[in-house]
Amino acid sequence: MGGVRLEQVSKVYPNGVRAVNTVDFEVADGEFMVLVGPSGCGKSTILRMVAGLEEVTEGQVFIGDDDVTDVPPRSRDIAMVFQNYALYPHMTVKENLGFGLKLHKTPKPERERRVAEVARTLGLDQLLERKPGQLSGGQRQRVAMGRAMVREPRVFLMDEPLSNLDAKLRVSMRAELARLHARLKVTTLYVTHDQVEAMTLGQRVAVLRDGILQQVDTPHNLFHHPANLFVAAFIGSPAMNLVEGEIRGDHVAFAQFSLPLAAGSPMIGVDRSVVLGIRPSDLKVSAEADPRLPRISATATVVEELGAESHVIFAIDAPRFNTDATRAAIDADAGEDGTLLADDQRAAFTARIDGAHAVSAGDTIELAVDTAGFHFFEPATGEVLGARSLQSSV
Repeated sequence: MGGVRLEQVSKVYPNGVRAVNTVDFEVADGEFMVLVGPSGCGKSTILRMVAGLEEVTEGQVFIGDDDVTDVPPRSRDIAMVFQNYALYPHMTVKENLGFGLKLHKTPKPERERRVAEVARTLGLDQLLERKPGQLSGGQRQRVAMGRAMVREPRVFLMDEPLSNLDAKLRVSMRAELARLHARLKVTTLYVTHDQVEAMTLGQRVAVLRDGILQQVDTPHNLFHHPANLFVAAFIGSPAMNLVEGEIRGDHVAFAQFSLPLAAGSPMIGVDRSVVLGIRPSDLKVSAEADPRLPRISATATVVEELGAESHVIFAIDAPRFNTDATRAAIDADAGEDGTLLADDQRAAFTARIDGAHAVSAGDTIELAVDTAGFHFFEPATGEVLGARSLQSSV
């Protein structure tokens, strides 16, 4: 097998556009790594450079210990899965699965053994004589996966393979992909713009913006220790609440509130302007929270009831926080910019509460704030401040 390593890789098109800018990261042998970011951030270009479908302008690409930067795609021992399935409509499932092996002149007995094994693994053994037009979207995607699997490659490369499926089917296919990887343990590089998909599938996730790698880390660390404002705004659903504030002694003041910093916070005594980030899950219904936590009062403007949980959206007396970083995250459908409250120019916060609590628009509720979960960012650069930062494992 083999991992994938990119060393100072860049892609510059003839018109001067730098789609990928000196990217360094390594996918360990057998690891499932996800590339995520807004449209146009360079993630698919990176995948295509690993595949050999795009020429590398600068830097080197390795598969295992082999420098494949100038090696043609057919000699890289990789298999790709695309979002459009690319199945041959006139061929049966069995013929689609075995077509690549046939092209490579794999002996027929070996070809049939691999096709049968993959069909059993993916639950396609009862569908082998059907043609793609007789299959559901999920079944067609499994055939596309199977066609890659029969190759037994060193690396799987997947370019938004679930994006054409409906929401419910995407969830079940994510679970199938995770189970499949746990069984096969093939190095996988997976591209998506959907941060929920990235967080649920990736053992590690690489976040990109404008061709620049922002952070490579586990889903847990991306959520709890974002390296900068873009990662903080992009990762998490609902998105992190962001507002400009002031550190004053052992308190942080924002909007109409002044809340104590958590004991031991490195921001205590650092009197300065900050961008404060509060995860919606750190705003809890007062009655079920630690009585030592500070409280705020909020009037619900919108309540999104999702069954097990509810999202309570409320306005605070501060202007909406908007920077290039947060706009880029919002454009990627990663967060909410307050458009539900378009006639109100104040910032909109979201609290993620237990769905058992009946809250309606117009209700005033008391929320406990878990200040230990506060994130602080430098307003000018968006870089993280304080001890919540964690060195990325790039």
